[in-house]
Amino acid sequence: MHGGAKGSGAPIGNRNAWKHGRYSAEHLKEMKRFRELIRESEETIEAIS
Repeated sequence: MHGGAKGSGAPIGNRNAWKHGRYSAEHLKEMKRFRELIRESEETIEAIS
């Protein structure tokens, strides 16, 4: 059998398995902004070409 009793396991918000911030909300927000800047830069380059 797999699993455990109801309520067993890691506590909510457990950070024991945290290895990096790749999927943190802060990192995802930063990457979204980075992609927007790239897109804006590409549009600017196309406009002046």
